[in-house]
Amino acid sequence: FPGGGGGLSMGGGGGGCTVADLAILQGETTPLPDGIPSFSVQVINLCGRAQGPCSAASDIHVSCGWFASAKLVNPHLFRRLRFNDCIVNDSKALRGGQSITFEYANSFQYPLTISSAKTGCH
Repeated sequence: FPGGGGGLSMGGGGGGCTVADLAILQGETTPLPDGIPSFSVQVINLCGRAQGPCSAASDIHVSCGWFASAKLVNPHLFRRLRFNDCIVNDSKALRGGQSITFEYANSFQYPLTISSAKTGCH
């Protein structure tokens, strides 16, 4: 995706899991009745549960341009704070293996990439 993974930061001390363990999966779904394309997004923490509390990632920020949707997106799951800065899960932790999913509708698919998060034991 354009924008890449530059500027990744790892908060907290060594816990084994990093921002690289976070992934965004995105795909097209059924369009809205008026024909606007819809997309499903899953933000997942791929860190192994064996890391226990060290597998959690919080304060997850996503590079998202001027993200907007013709379909309401639950702001507790995903919302734009400012240009190219969206927050996931109200900054709350995603444990290892946990994910959040939401759908949005727009005339094009936004390139969404993880920009930063607090990971590991902190």
